[in-house]
Formats: sequence, C-alpha cells, structure tokens
Amino acid sequence: MALWAQMTPQLQFLPTQILNELYPDTFPLDVRHYLASWIEEQRWENFDVDNMEQEPQARRLLDQMVRLLQEVAQHNPNVVERVKLQHISRNLSVFQQQPMQLVRTVRDILRKERHLLTQVGMHSNFPPFQQIPQGPPATNGTPQPAREDGKTDVDNLVLKVLEIQNCRQTLHQLQEDLNWEKQEMESIQGQNELDPQNSDQVTRQNRIQQLEYNYSVCAKKRMQLLQEAVCALELCQASLILRIKSWRWEQHRATIGVQFDDNLGPLQTWCEQLLGVNSNLRQELMLVKRDHGVVEQFHTLQESLAHVLQTLIKNSLVVDKQPPQVIKTQSKFSTTVRYLLGEKMAPGKPVLLKAQIITEAQARQGVVPNENVGELINSTAILEHNTASKNTCATFRNMSIRKIKRADRKGSESVTEEKFALLFTTELTITGCESPYSIQAISLPVVVIVHGSQEINAMATIIWDCAFSEPDRVPFIVPERVPWKQMCEALSSKFMSEVQTQRCLDRYNFHFLAQKIFDQPDITEDFSNMPVSWAQFNKVPLTCICLCLICFSNLIYTFISILTILIFGFIGKQHLHVILQNKPNGTFLLRFSDSEIGGITIAYVGPSDNGGRKIQNIQPFTKKDLDSAGLGDRIRDINCITHVYPDLPKNEVFKKFFTVPSPPNPDGYLPFKLTTVVNPGDQRSTASIPPDTPMDIFGQPMSNVYGQNMNQGIFSPLPQSTPPYMPEQIPGQGPLYQSPMPQASSSEEIDMEALEGILSSICQNTNKDLN
Repeated sequence: MALWAQMTPQLQFLPTQILNELYPDTFPLDVRHYLASWIEEQRWENFDVDNMEQEPQARRLLDQMVRLLQEVAQHNPNVVERVKLQHISRNLSVFQQQPMQLVRTVRDILRKERHLLTQVGMHSNFPPFQQIPQGPPATNGTPQPAREDGKTDVDNLVLKVLEIQNCRQTLHQLQEDLNWEKQEMESIQGQNELDPQNSDQVTRQNRIQQLEYNYSVCAKKRMQLLQEAVCALELCQASLILRIKSWRWEQHRATIGVQFDDNLGPLQTWCEQLLGVNSNLRQELMLVKRDHGVVEQFHTLQESLAHVLQTLIKNSLVVDKQPPQVIKTQSKFSTTVRYLLGEKMAPGKPVLLKAQIITEAQARQGVVPNENVGELINSTAILEHNTASKNTCATFRNMSIRKIKRADRKGSESVTEEKFALLFTTELTITGCESPYSIQAISLPVVVIVHGSQEINAMATIIWDCAFSEPDRVPFIVPERVPWKQMCEALSSKFMSEVQTQRCLDRYNFHFLAQKIFDQPDITEDFSNMPVSWAQFNKVPLTCICLCLICFSNLIYTFISILTILIFGFIGKQHLHVILQNKPNGTFLLRFSDSEIGGITIAYVGPSDNGGRKIQNIQPFTKKDLDSAGLGDRIRDINCITHVYPDLPKNEVFKKFFTVPSPPNPDGYLPFKLTTVVNPGDQRSTASIPPDTPMDIFGQPMSNVYGQNMNQGIFSPLPQSTPPYMPEQIPGQGPLYQSPMPQASSSEEIDMEALEGILSSICQNTNKDLN
C-alpha cells in the first residue's frame, strides 16, 4: 500500500496546526494528493541539498511537477478545483530561484509522514525514509501495483543484507577479541592464582564478561535482522508476483484495445535483484548455522527462503508474444516465451521448452496433462540468451496445429465457443541451486477453427473472454451476461485500437447497435442497464454488426464499415433522408447493409422522373465483390455518384486508391479491366422528392405520410437474374420514430486524419489474399 494511501485515513485525526506545519502554503495538501504517485516515485533522499551541482536536476523536477499539476487541473471536471489547481501551479514558481528548496520541502514532508505512521504502528514493516511504490488504477477500477522495478523496496532489502553482513563481521571481531582476552586471562592465571585485589585481572575479567554480553546481543540482533529481511523479501516478492500477474492481465485486455506497456525490462531487473537477495540471505543463514549451530528459527527461515525462491523461479516464465487467439488448423503461427531469470540459469546443457495444446478443463487442473488433445508441429524451442538485449527467449516460429480433439458439446454449443490454450513447460537449474526446477506458463485462451467461415464467431468468443473475464479467474470462466454499458466500453476500446484513432464510438453508434442486439428497431429508451447475454452477442446479426465494427483488419469490409462509422455511425435506411435530403444530386455515403451480412452499400441522391430528387441504394458489395475489384475503382466507375457526403469530390478522396492501368502484355494481348456500371433507370427507388416539398423526419413528403400513396415508392424484391450493384430493397415505412442520428452540416465534422488512415488500410488490403 502506498505511503499516501496509508496517510490519507490519518489526516482526519490530525490537529489543524500539525496539518499546516506538515503541508505549508508553498506546498499545499492538494499537490500532495493529486501528484501522490509521482511524488513517491522520485528519489528525493538522493539529493544533497547543499550541493548546487544538483540544481538542474531539481529544477527539472519542479518543471515536471508544474506541468503534471496543470494537466490534472485541465482534466478536472470540477470548475472550482480546476481554478484552484491552476492557481497552485502558478504559485509553485516561488521555487524557481531556489529549486533545492523544493527538494528539501518534499523530502521533509515525506519524512514527517513516515514518522507519523510509525507512531501509529502502521509503518513498522518498512524502514523509515523509504517509499513504497504505487501504480495507477487499472482500467477496471482495481488498483495496480507499481509499474517501476520495485527499486526502493529492493534497496531496502540490500541495505538489510548489508546490515546483516556488518553484524556478522562485528560478531567475528567480537569473537576474536573474546578469544584473545581469554587467552591472556589464562596466561595470567597460570602464573598467579586469581587475586581479587589484582586490578589487572579484575579489569580483564570484566572485559571478558562485557565482550560475552555484546556477542550475545549481536547474535540475537543478527537473527532478528535475518527474520526481518526474510519477511521483507516475502512482501517485496509478493508485490513483484502481483505486478507480473497484472502485466499478464493487461496483456489479456490489450486484445480489446486497452493500452498495454509490454516492456518486461523492469520486471526482469526486479526478479534478478530479488534472486540475488535470496541467495545472500541463504548464505547468511548457513553462516549462522556454522557459527551458532541449528538455532530455534533456523529451519523456519530456511523453509521460507526455499519457498520464496521456488515461487520466484516458477513465476518468472511469461508468454512475451502471445499466439493468435484464433488459430486455423494447418496454418502457421508464432509465439515467444521469455524467462526473466535467464541470466541466472546454470550454464551447460541447453534448456528446451516444449509446447502442447490443452483444453479448458486441463487448464483448470494446473498440472501438465497426460492426455494429448491436439497434434502440434514444431512444438519445441531452445531458451536462448541474447547478450545485447539481455533477454532469454524461446521463439516458436512455425508452429501449426495439425489436428485437434474436441470435447463433447452441450446443447447448442458451437466449436467456436470451445477454448483451448498452449502450455509451455521446461526444466532448468539456477546458478547456486542444487536441484532443477520444473516450470510452466500458459497462453491466453485460443479458439481452434478448421474453416475461415468460423473465424468471426471464434473472434466473438475471444472478445467476450478478454472484455468480461475477471483477474485470477478459474480458466476460462466468463459471465453469461453483462450490462450493455460495459459492452459499449469494450466495443469502443476495440474500435479505437483497430482504427488507431482517438475518436471513440458515440451514443448514436451505441443506440444503433443496441437496437440490433435487442431486436427493437423502434425503441428510443436508454439501453445502458439492460443485460446482454453471450447468446445475443454471438448470434449472426450481432456478429455482422459488432464484429464488422471491430474484428479482423485483413477483411476489406471491416475497413469500409469503420469508415462509415467514423463519418456517420451505423445508418439505417430510415435515416438516409435526414442526412441526404438537402444535398445535391450525386452526393453519396457508404452504409453498412442491414440485410447483407458484411455487405457495404452506397446510398446517393439522384434525379427523379418528375424533376425532383430521390434516394438510391446500390446493391451491397460483398467481400467476394471487393476481391475482384477494389472499392476505390468501383466508386470511380459509378458515374451517378460525384461527391462524398457532405461535399467532398470523390476523385480527390479516393484517387490514391485507384488502380493504375496495367501496361500492355509482352505477348501482344491487350489488357482488360472490370468496370462497375449502375443504371438507375432500370429500377424503381425510394419515393421521389419534388422540389420545395415539406419533409417529415425521414425526409418523406408530408403529403404521403398518412395518405394512400404512403408506400408508393417501394419496389419489389429483385429477381435472382438481376445484375449486381442495383438498388437495394427498402422495406415499407414504419411508425414515426425520432432518429437519434444527428445531421452533419459541414466537412469539419469528418475526422479526416482517421479517414485517410482507414483508406490507406483499405488500399493495402485490397491486394491481399484474404482467404
């Protein structure tokens, strides 16, 4: 627990005078509260406040403190607090002329806090004037351990070990002095019998007694220090293990786009330092046995150190680069496993790491299973140490699942709902340890498929697992249902990650998705607290809607639907008139199809026979269509569309994605190309819009809303022989519904930076083999 976390509950019991003395006007309580983590991470005790050569370093800390406080103020929703923090940040400028005074002030505050906590008995396990690291809160609201390498706690342990070593050396010196005095005393006694009147003999006898007393006291202190050091080591290592688990949890959450720092360097340093401390303490314990025999606490301390060592060695194996979480049989994939104590492995025989695939039930058992449920190719790799990066890794470069044995399914369960994992095992020896250790690590859950058609549903399983599983769960349990607002957070995070944008999904996007998942297209109420079940999330319509929003970047239609969301969100047909009603002929937008799974349709404004305007919907383009001709070329070919909504010329937006004409073939054949042709005159469309006709909220002429011609413009389903790229069928007009979709009014509402990135992705993926 952080120093400030311990201090906060005590503030209410402190007198006002003490609070004013503890937090002066130049460094008020607000700064200590809002910058608690940052303040405790700095090494204020390393400063020599009288050394002016350290002024530049102190000034940098001051500038950083002011900047952080201004950032906190900027993001504070409370206006009063915001103004107050801005005022405080300006007042910190009093330290500009004497930055070392800031160091002295903060250092004294931290010392006084620790002293106060020591008095109330809350800080007895840690030496004074040392910090306990703290990290930021996790994305799910639970606190995380420190992201630093635990240097302060390790420094405490190193100092404790040095104190034990000094105590041992003092004991050695006392023993030598005692032996010398006894030898001298025996020499005197050999010459003369003990004479109480002989002052020299009495003095020497008293000195021997004093030395024996000092030796006894020092020996007890030695054991006490050893006990304290072992206890502190256990606490420090517990923080390390918690941090490793937190790293794994963050890695898991990264699947849905949560920010993740994959740097294992600080954790590796922390592991190596604790291994060194453990080795020194074990050595000191053996020296205690040599000097004093088997004392009362010897076996307890020995067992504790052995257990702590075993725990450290076994928890230092981590899956650095996870395998893909949807794996198709007979396809190659890679993964990397890293050992954080690689530099401490005993030299000699190479360490071979083995991988095997296990079921969810086997993962819960926590032991290496005897039954093999899948055949892995290239399932072994050697732990190799890189002297330049100081990393010890085993990289499986060309793994493949040849076949998989599935468990019996219950009810309507699908193979895409069955979770597996890769289990990595090895046996190694650490330098200074006699016996080898068997260690293992497990990957994140994976879904094994045999056909590309199963990919989207498999990814739905993975997204649900990563978004809604709990830390330290029993593998791989997930809730059966979650609140819709929690689902929204996961979808928005995944969307921002896949698109690489800071623009999150808005309430209109969520409202549209909610209408789909709850199958209530006309409802306008708040869905936030409604529960969403796994069955609802995994059904085909929702897979179409949600996973086209967030899933595989190697599918072209994903980028098109993301492009649509960036500009308009998901758009139903009933909202097209609202958006396009005042736009000139040729204005178009891209829309995710309601009826064609994964299809993208183009809605545009065209002329009607009576001189007005009408909305046309081109038959959706499927993945197969876009494999034969890319989106950019199709938009270029369609003559009846000219401007991307609201008023961007299509050739300027899409020109970089047009296919360059092929050069003539050397054999004399002329090249050909596929051209997309749309003939609006061949099909009926939505109702015409005469000029200056009043519109309802759907853009329908008001005279037709309740009249007999209400559905006059609705055309019949297209026959099977109808050529592609013709207007999409539009259902009859339903009850009036106030659309949550806002009407864009200017080109500034488009995230052009994100748009360009998405279009680049479309272009790059057009030429890929997407099978």
